[in-house]
Amino acid sequence: MSLNHQDQVNLLQDILNNHLEDCCGAVSEYEQVERLIQSLLANQSVPQEMEPLLHDIYSYSQTGKNSSDLDQHINAHQDQLSQWVHVINTLS
Repeated sequence: MSLNHQDQVNLLQDILNNHLEDCCGAVSEYEQVERLIQSLLANQSVPQEMEPLLHDIYSYSQTGKNSSDLDQHINAHQDQLSQWVHVINTLS
């Protein structure tokens, strides 16, 4: 069963919420975020105003998965995580 774009947005939001609340993460989560965003960017059903947000989150994910300290990376991006979750709530 494949996920529709709203399911993908919800999953993305869940992962970002976990990073925000738990202040920790795993490389596999960053990789999942990248796959979700690639799929969302290719989907015509996703609102265009979400594209800059998705690019920002993708960049965060790429930097995070290559970070030597994942938890520090997440801690350093708490403000952005909070903003992204809020924007996703607003747009979805």
